[in-house]
Amino acid sequence: MTQTVPSPAHAVQQRYRDPDPTEPAEWNPVLQVLHEHRSVRRYLADPVSDDTLRLLISAAQSAPTSSNLQVWSVIAVRDPARKARLAALAGGQAHIEQAPVLLVFTADFARLRQLAEDHEAPLAGADYLESSYVGFIDAALAAQNAVVAAESLGLGTVYIGAIRNNPEQVAAELKLPEQVFAVFGLVVGHPDPSEDARVKPRLPQPAVLHHETYDLPTQRTHVAAYEDRIAEFYAEQRLSHSWTERVLARLASAASLNGRHRLRESLANHGFRLH
Repeated sequence: MTQTVPSPAHAVQQRYRDPDPTEPAEWNPVLQVLHEHRSVRRYLADPVSDDTLRLLISAAQSAPTSSNLQVWSVIAVRDPARKARLAALAGGQAHIEQAPVLLVFTADFARLRQLAEDHEAPLAGADYLESSYVGFIDAALAAQNAVVAAESLGLGTVYIGAIRNNPEQVAAELKLPEQVFAVFGLVVGHPDPSEDARVKPRLPQPAVLHHETYDLPTQRTHVAAYEDRIAEFYAEQRLSHSWTERVLARLASAASLNGRHRLRESLANHGFRLH
């Protein structure tokens, strides 16, 4: 059976739930994949092959990296027992166990520290907050390349930020040395079509795109319009809260961060000095 490919206008319309979509001036298969991204939380048992995994990682390594430092690494977790333990540490997310592979992306300065020790070279710059930022940013850029690559192959993905809920326990489970910190997980697998994962609408572009200078007051109108559009999506997902209620609840207190309010302490515990 031939699958119908949505038109460019439809793909953009899905992303914004825009009632009056216009045909994009330019289009290509990469833009199609990007606009059709959706989080998948139900997977088939089919494995992800070693060949496919190598391709995803080569795509990840094709991402930009600051000064070519390449201060990230990734741990591919396939063992069911280890995935179950990591799922428990990440709040009991069943799709971590269900999917064939969990990729844990890390900010990794251990490799450069080992290099500095081998060459008896100073590495004081690695102790600054700026360097830690670079590690987190490099990991995110690499992972997003892997997401696009995976989805271009028909695989599904979902990020696991809750890998930071219990950083010390995650580090112990993965045997992370000092100066290697688990930034997030990425589940990869074959989507279960019964989930019917949908494209989640984003804020209207005028709420996030500013020209020349930042303009906060005008965002109220666009956020109000977004509330109406995402309400339709939430109704389809049988969710009752509004977007405003959800985001404000998420940031209401330290308790709502599920342990991630300890991030600075956890980084320090794993050798990140953050001067």
